Amino acid sequence: MQTNVQETKRLRHYTNKQKILLVGEGDFSFSLSLARAFGSASNLTATSLDTQGELEQKFKNGKANVEELERLGCSVVYGVNVHSMITKPSVGGSAIYDRVIFNFPTHELVRGFMKSARVLVKDEDKGGEIHVIHKTEYPFSEWKLKTLGEKEGLDLIREVEFCLSHYPGYFNKRGSGGYSDSSFPVGKSSTFMFTKQFFY
Repeated sequence: MQTNVQETKRLRHYTNKQKILLVGEGDFSFSLSLARAFGSASNLTATSLDTQGELEQKFKNGKANVEELERLGCSVVYGVNVHSMITKPSVGGSAIYDRVIFNFPTHELVRGFMKSARVLVKDEDKGGEIHVIHKTEYPFSEWKLKTLGEKEGLDLIREVEFCLSHYPGYFNKRGSGGYSDSSFPVGKSSTFMFTKQFFY
């Protein structure tokens, strides 16, 4: 008989007790890093901007990473536009996720992501948070993520230094262009943690 008492397993800011949506995954190595740490990915939904065919063409480890995630129970969704992801039934309804995460998005995707993520994440009193992991040095410091968040009804509650080595097996990818499968220097980066503004 299966019991519901599950040991809490943690990787940095994330646990196996949280329902997590990962947005804009490159080769799905960040999702896989969490899944391996948790021993299961049944609480994870990982999405890609790419179609399945594009993913397999762009990232040499993409197919293998997805296959392992699916074996661990992860829901993998392809072709998810961050601006309209709330309309994708496979991503889920409103206010259902404890964490919605986007690693190193491009500038033009940040606001659309924040607007959509705000609908998908639980309210602050239920522990919901939206995480954007990004570089903090110039010119990225000019993005003013805190201000962008406020415009979309989000409050920045914490900024925590991001370190690649905290996520074993995660390889950040460029994701587009001729070098989509190559990494880029992360340099100084942070996890920006937002909650919904109560009055918005």
